[in-house]
Order: sequence, then structure tokens, then C-alpha cells
Amino acid sequence: MTQIYDDDKDYSSDSLIGAKRKIVRFAQEELITASYLDRGRQLPLVIQPNTDHIDLPEWAGNNRAYIEAALGKHGAILFRGFPVKSAPEFERFVRMASREILEYNERSSPRSQISGQIYTSTDYPPDKRIFLHNEQSYNLMFPMKIFFYCAKPAEEGGATPIADTRKVFGRITSEIRERFMERKYMYVRNFGDGFGLSWQEAFQTKRQSEAQEYCRSNRIDCEWKAGTRLRTRQVREVAKRHPKTGEWVWFNHLTFFHVRTLDKQIQESVLSAFAEEDLPNNTYYGDGGRIEEEVMGHLRDAYEAESVRFDWEEGDVLMLDNMLTAHGREPYVGKSRWQTPGAGTDHNRIYIGDEVCRAKPQSRGINSPHNKRVSGCYNRLTAVTPISPRAPRSWKAIWIRTP
Repeated sequence: MTQIYDDDKDYSSDSLIGAKRKIVRFAQEELITASYLDRGRQLPLVIQPNTDHIDLPEWAGNNRAYIEAALGKHGAILFRGFPVKSAPEFERFVRMASREILEYNERSSPRSQISGQIYTSTDYPPDKRIFLHNEQSYNLMFPMKIFFYCAKPAEEGGATPIADTRKVFGRITSEIRERFMERKYMYVRNFGDGFGLSWQEAFQTKRQSEAQEYCRSNRIDCEWKAGTRLRTRQVREVAKRHPKTGEWVWFNHLTFFHVRTLDKQIQESVLSAFAEEDLPNNTYYGDGGRIEEEVMGHLRDAYEAESVRFDWEEGDVLMLDNMLTAHGREPYVGKSRWQTPGAGTDHNRIYIGDEVCRAKPQSRGINSPHNKRVSGCYNRLTAVTPISPRAPRSWKAIWIRTP
């Protein structure tokens, strides 16, 4: 028996980790060490085994209270040095903290379905950077936990930078923050113009009526254009209180989807190919007004200032609180040969789990008594597979606990 944590005990204090590397004792064995890659940033918390025989999924299942407290404090946990040698082992780790599979809805990232719930993590070009973001923050229902697994590091690059969104929130000037809290932001998408996902792929239906119903149910305005092309607009909050810690976090896709955040080459291509109103993705103030370039620059700088990177090692598992921690992807070098595993094969399969919460409508203003916490959590589990055997083989996941 290795479990020593009691759900009735408070694990949220600063005693979770001391000034030095701390040995956490389980029964008569000293099983793990908790430390930091960078004590100055304390992100992520690093948990490593003190023996070669610790089964990470079993340990995680027996010590959820400790993990939950550590995740709420730090926002990210890197499990390093455990014998996680395959996608099935990662799947087992995720399933110890998750319960059922949920569909991947309202898609924005190009992913290829391999079999059932198995997808490529992203088909975005490997030489392009993916800016920091919180998974599906533009959805009314979004993941609370995300898991990454590295089966094989990239030949060069491919890091997953992360940033504490509590600190991003604090870096944004009060004037800009209040402006967005008042006006919110609008996310505009255009489908069917030959760039990005089709509405059929995004909403997983071929029926216009079903796409319209999804939009209606999720507070998305939709406008059908000629040739069954679709434009959608959704107004969302820029910040929320975390449902467990009560802290304010900068939680949105405002910066990520703005056209000026794109890689310069892609930015020039889309701006030359589309009128502004027809851009595949763009963001505005919630009332439709254009966001000033200096404001967008300030928001990008806030993310960059809090960005923390580390190099992946084989077998690494990274667990994020999706509200507390944003993530991105650096460009990487590797062979781009596509290799699709056969249906049902396990060697390239990976699952993703998070805690998913449904956003609660907020009234205007950061100090409003109605701006409390998101509410309603749901279970979700998705799966992905790498697109190249020579590329960095890593996946991400999403899990939720129903209250």
C-alpha cells in the first residue's frame, strides 16, 4: 500500500514543496522527489521517481489529492523519469484520472482522424510556431486538464512553452484589462473559402440545419454566404475566476486568433488573399470594433514575458490545468513522412483527458459580484496520434471531473 494522502487533509499550503528538493514519503518508501527546473519561475513543478519501479498510473491514482493540490498551486506538473514507454502506458495514466470519452467539438485545429477517437495532435506545419493559448477557451464548454506525452523528442526544437495565466492577467495594464472586461472580445470565423477547416469538419456534420442548431445552442451567430459558405461570430469573456482557486486568469483566444499574431509569412498570405471580413480567423472587441495594434502588441508581450520553455525528454508526461496555464509549440525539425497506424494498433496511439467546464455568463466589469466562477463540469477524453515517426511524438489530452 503506497497511498498516504487523505482527502480530508489540506494539501493546498506552501508546504507542498520546500526550499530544497523535497522527498515525499509514502509508507516506508521514499518514492518521489518534487523540485523545479527553474526555482525562480517554479513552473512547472517536476515530479521524479526515486526508484526504477514506480508505476506512474498506479501512483497517480493513489495520490490524486496531492496532485490536485500541486496542480492548483503551480498550474503545471512535469512527470519525468518514470517508465512510461508507450502510448498505451500514457493512456493508462490518463484513464486513472478520467472516466469516459467525449467528442471533440467546434474544431479549430487541423487534425486528421485515424480511427474512432484517435486524431493527429495537429497538422499545423512543423516549421511554424503555435502561439500560447488555452485549449478551446472560445467554447462554452472547455477542458480543465490537459496531458502531454513525449514518446520521442524532436531532432531540433519542438518545445511546448507554457505560461501562468494568473501572471499574464497581472501583466496586462488595468486600463486594457478593464476595457476588455467591459467590451469582451469577438471571434469571427469564415468557412468554405479554401483556407482552414470547413464548417463540416469544424461542426462534424454535413447538414446546415445541424450546424445552425449547434451555433444557436452555443451562443454563436451564423451567417450563410453564397455557395454554402459560413461566417460565424461569437462574443466571449477575456477573463474568468478559476472554479477551485478563485483566482482571476486571462483565459481567451483573443491574441491567438488575431491575424497579426500569425507567422509573418502566413499573415502576408492571408491578408493578400482575403478581405478583412473574410479572413479565416480574426478577433475584435466584442462590439465589433478593431483592436488597436499597440494593444495587440501589449497582449503578446504579456504572454511572452511569462513564457517558460523546457526541452522534452523521452517518456515525459506534462499535466496542465488548462485555465491556469497556457501552452504553445515551437517549430521543430524532423522528417515529414506520413505514417498512419492500422486501425486498432497501439504503438502510435495516445489519449487525451481534461476536466471540462461550461462557461457561466458574466456581467460586465471585473469587480462585478456576478463574475465569480465557471460552473458545470463534464467528462471528456480524446485521442491523437503523431503524423511522423521522425517528428517529435507527443500528444495532448483533456479530462474532467463531474461535480
